[in-house]
Amino acid sequence: MSFYQFLIVLKARKKIALFAFLVTVVSAVIISLLLPKTYESSTTLVVNYKGVDPVTGTSIPSQLIPGYLATQVDIISSQNVALKVVDKLELYANPEVVESFYEATEGKGDVRNWLASILLENLTVTPSRESSVIQLEYASNDPDSAAALANAFAETYVATNLQLKIDPSKRTSEWFEQRVEEMRFNLIAAQKRLSDYQREKGIVSADKRMDVETARLSQLSQQLVVAQAELFHQKSRQEAVLKGGVKNMDSSVLADPIISSLKVSLARAEVKLSELAERLSEQHPEYRAAKSEVQSLNRKLASEFRFAKDRIKSDVAIAQKKVSELERAVASQKQVLLEINENRNMLDIYTRDVIDAEQILSLATQRLSQVSLEGASQESDVSVLNPAVAPIEPSKPNLMINVILSIFLGSILAVAVALLAELLDRRVRSEDDIVLGSGLPVLGEVTYAKPTAKQLTAPSRT
Repeated sequence: MSFYQFLIVLKARKKIALFAFLVTVVSAVIISLLLPKTYESSTTLVVNYKGVDPVTGTSIPSQLIPGYLATQVDIISSQNVALKVVDKLELYANPEVVESFYEATEGKGDVRNWLASILLENLTVTPSRESSVIQLEYASNDPDSAAALANAFAETYVATNLQLKIDPSKRTSEWFEQRVEEMRFNLIAAQKRLSDYQREKGIVSADKRMDVETARLSQLSQQLVVAQAELFHQKSRQEAVLKGGVKNMDSSVLADPIISSLKVSLARAEVKLSELAERLSEQHPEYRAAKSEVQSLNRKLASEFRFAKDRIKSDVAIAQKKVSELERAVASQKQVLLEINENRNMLDIYTRDVIDAEQILSLATQRLSQVSLEGASQESDVSVLNPAVAPIEPSKPNLMINVILSIFLGSILAVAVALLAELLDRRVRSEDDIVLGSGLPVLGEVTYAKPTAKQLTAPSRT
């Protein structure tokens, strides 16, 4: 069908098309007037998204703001908030509401949950895309009820938001109170362990005692060095005595004036005996007297030499004993220093335990004070920007919009009805219809002109 044929069909079926159009428009107007009126009241809320987490104390990152607003929207639309609105307005005590509940549910379920579900169906929450403002709308058949319920949802949400903010702080505060009490007992226990250890080891000042014992060890070490040098000297004398004889021994090795005097006297006597041997015979009384003197001096020198060896041996033993005693004293003093060092290390551990317990208790006490203040806060992160007021005009049904839509839909329906009527009763309305129907070309066209009134009144000629 060409556009020309389409226009011809509409012109031919204009009555039925106009009827369908009028029926659609009139029906829309009548239905709009008969439908119950719905009033929408809205309130706007401002959400402060720069809050602080009650557990960690950190601020909410800016990238989480959209999710934070979406969370607030979910909270407003939650069953919890709706139940609080029902309790706030005491809707469950209305006899008409109770009767409607029994009619709708036959008494099954809870009237509060049923009312909360109905309230949520009429609630619309819309967050702003570029700000932290949330718009809350409530639709009702009564303008005052719409405003009251919108404000009730806003107030209940503000209270719920505050409760959700401080409840974690309260629970955290209770948890911190228990932990702080435990940390206080830990600190007391650490202090007691430190005191008991100091009392057990007799530690007043580990550093001062360490200095005293270190100085004592230094003195003992110096004395040991001197004693070892003396022992080496005595052993050297002993070895020299054992290797050499009394005549070849240097008097300085023995360090004995008697032996030195005897060696001098023996040397003189031997010289005298040598001189007498050159002049006198061995049987001469003077020679025999000199020889007897030499022998006597040798016996005395041998006797003194034995006494000197015994004295050197005794000196070596005494020096050895002194060295051994000093070595034991040095070893014992080192053990004392090691014990003091170990005690000081243990003392440092106990002291560090006390310091750590004090620091942990201090930090926990500060955090407890913070969460306690947050739990006692009555300031919400949400503020009502514009409270809801009772609307003057209903939002639904909108007669103007419905009429415009009915005109648009009526036009479409009128065209459809005209085309349907034409399809049910197809007629020839142009040469295109003849060509399409017969498949023959058109040779000529006879037009019909409606006679005028003058032509109808003129006498016919025979």
